[in-house]
Amino acid sequence: MELKVDGRSLLGALDELAQIGAIEGGGCARLALSDDDKAGRDLVVARMRALGLEVQVDAIGNVFGMRPGRERLAPIMTGSHIDTVRTGGRYDGNYGVLAGLEVVRALNAANVTTRRPIVVAFFTNEEGARFQPDMLGSLVYAGGLGLNEAYVAADKDGLSVGDELRRIGYLGPMKPGAIRPQAFLELHIEQGPILDEEKVQIGVVEGVQGISWTEYTVTGVSNHAGTTPMRLRRDAGYLAASVNVFARALAREMGGDQVATVGALTLRPNLINVVPNRAVFTVDLRNTDEARLKEAEAKVAAHVAEVAAEERLDVETRVLARFEPVIFDSGLVDHVEHHAKALSLSTRRMPSGAGHDAQMMQRICPTAMIFVPSVGGLSHNVGEHTEPHDLVAGAQLLLNLMVDLAERS
Repeated sequence: MELKVDGRSLLGALDELAQIGAIEGGGCARLALSDDDKAGRDLVVARMRALGLEVQVDAIGNVFGMRPGRERLAPIMTGSHIDTVRTGGRYDGNYGVLAGLEVVRALNAANVTTRRPIVVAFFTNEEGARFQPDMLGSLVYAGGLGLNEAYVAADKDGLSVGDELRRIGYLGPMKPGAIRPQAFLELHIEQGPILDEEKVQIGVVEGVQGISWTEYTVTGVSNHAGTTPMRLRRDAGYLAASVNVFARALAREMGGDQVATVGALTLRPNLINVVPNRAVFTVDLRNTDEARLKEAEAKVAAHVAEVAAEERLDVETRVLARFEPVIFDSGLVDHVEHHAKALSLSTRRMPSGAGHDAQMMQRICPTAMIFVPSVGGLSHNVGEHTEPHDLVAGAQLLLNLMVDLAERS
């Protein structure tokens, strides 16, 4: 019997979840552990239970829906996240979770029980938009961060992960990592322009770039913008601007996969005629090569130190997140490509420029990712869009892969 995903059901589920935290332009704002995140979680959990899945929640709020297999073996797991950034789209993360549920729906409709159990999961605070580090739930799950350390992570208002988990009712009893999968697959939109530009249907993801997030807090002296000579200024804003330009030039100079972004910046007092006495900004560096990523970090740090000394500024540095590049399981990656070609889908091997829960899961089991195109490369944007036929094709590939893996010994 040929198993088929229900495309109409998948698209309807995406539309329904997108209504929770909906913002103008068709996007979503469901920050992790917010009231809207709770509502989204409740909706997905209800869908899991309606499909007959056994739902478990762990102590960091990760949620797992299990479909039993014919034998009590390690399961095949799929999933992603349902939290978003403040100006997010409707597909990032959500697609991988809801496509996983469509895999279950197809198996139920055909009355097929796989040899291994099937698990659909969603992880807490993948985005890192409210709490740092990003991929927090999967990092705890994979043993890379302790529960107590995760619980005390706080948002800009001082609210902690632990308190917010309790408040929304998702601080579960299960120990993180208690379910150890045989393999993990994450289906995701690309969030970049390559597949769309090249008109390729499936990205076969070989690994994830290393990520370095650093926050700099710079202290200088406020003074009158008209009466203070340039040579006497201690301008915190100048350092922030200098680093922004330097980081862009550095990425171009290094070439390859190196990227650099100053994505957040605040100045104080933030007035047109006052030299800023305080600047807080972030630097996001990424590379598929760990040595090159370290080189970029060192060059940015040296530039900060040099300009701070010239301008007589004090600088405090805080690492928000640091993850080495990840290489996915080669056999599983090959398997993704094989099944895509069996469906006559065009493929391209590629790295992921964004971080994903899959990179944490690779620490504990063979892992791979599947990308579908993002129109115009847009993501973390209300205009994020993937064509329905691409969404359905990716879900069908996921179904075929999971059934194959779940029937293996």
